Amino acid sequence: MGSEIIYKYFPDLTDIQHAQIDALYGLYETWNSRINVISRKDIEQIYLHHILHSLSIAKVHTFSPGDVVMDLGCGGGFPGIPLAILYPETSFQLVDSIGKKIRVVKEVSEALSLSNVTGIQARAESLTSEVDFVVSRAVTELAPFMKWCWGKIRSKGSVFYLKGGDLSEEISKGLKGVKGVEKVSLIPVSTFFEEPFFETKKILIINKK
Repeated sequence: MGSEIIYKYFPDLTDIQHAQIDALYGLYETWNSRINVISRKDIEQIYLHHILHSLSIAKVHTFSPGDVVMDLGCGGGFPGIPLAILYPETSFQLVDSIGKKIRVVKEVSEALSLSNVTGIQARAESLTSEVDFVVSRAVTELAPFMKWCWGKIRSKGSVFYLKGGDLSEEISKGLKGVKGVEKVSLIPVSTFFEEPFFETKKILIINKK
């Protein structure tokens, strides 16, 4: 399945965005052969399993020019790089503790001329900068994730967390003792995308007061 799956759900992209999305397969195929950031058997499904999944966040929130978004535990660049293509006037900080993954992020961003992406090799707990939003894709259990990121999010900001399965117990544990939560929403990705891959996928949204 190729890039046409992206245009099925995002038909109004610019020519530049089309070119950037079309280039993602070749870039990740090349880099994945050197540094394994995606399952080798999964690379053929990168548009469905990784890029479209990342862009599900854009179905629940529109980032504004000037917003600062942190992708915490970005791996090879998901969901941050697809979102950065969609929102070229929003700043994205892609953070991972593993240097070779950040190298892929930097190389892919440079090849796509994504000037709004900064790759940062760091452990989450060592970061001190404040951001408007945090995005992530199933990095860890919610409890440690919230400890890493909640204090870095400005007032009225949000977490957008992509994960699958039954999350009720994990959400209960993860938010225990967390102060300043205004609203919690759990939205099935299948609300927006009809492909069977998304049947168990969710977007957890945690809004800050």
